[in-house]
Amino acid sequence: MNILHIDSACLGDNSASRQLTAAIVDALRVRHWDANVAYRDLGASQLSHVTGPLLQVLRGQWNSAIPLNDELQGEVMLTELLLAEFMVADVIVLGAPVLTLSVPSTLKAWLDRIVLEQRTYTVAPNGRTTGLAKGKRVIVASTRGGPTLAGMNEYHTGYLKAVFAMVGITDVHVLEADNLAQGSAAREQAIEAAMQQAALLAA
Repeated sequence: MNILHIDSACLGDNSASRQLTAAIVDALRVRHWDANVAYRDLGASQLSHVTGPLLQVLRGQWNSAIPLNDELQGEVMLTELLLAEFMVADVIVLGAPVLTLSVPSTLKAWLDRIVLEQRTYTVAPNGRTTGLAKGKRVIVASTRGGPTLAGMNEYHTGYLKAVFAMVGITDVHVLEADNLAQGSAAREQAIEAAMQQAALLAA
């Protein structure tokens, strides 16, 4: 089994989502002791936003009007590495704290690198997309400081499910911990409940 472990929180050791993704990976490795784990910390090593020239190169639309300088070549090589990590993974464990009602921009930058036409999905003449990354499983650690209000998940976990569905992944499980900023007792209770979910999801 190949596991891709992604953290996107910017809070370091104070991050609940980091605690949960680590617990999920540990539980998976108990059951799959020979699993290969690739780890990427988007909070510590942030990706740059996708640019027009980068997209053109990745889509095979590069021409001599675009200077293929060292910086652009480096971004292309990094994107190829991210795509390789993603495509070889059987399970993606994703830390996705709620930030301004949605995912952190660090995570959005990663998604923009792996959701690419002809690489992870195709588009038919009628506009219908077909995912090229089928057969994978995604486990999302979703954390937030307050309660989960009606409609909020549409912008967060709903968005993530839609993105992964676009590349052919429908096996998406969400582990939630909310009210983390409502005092130490509420935080401990939420994390403990999420840890129990983590053990079940890894089974």
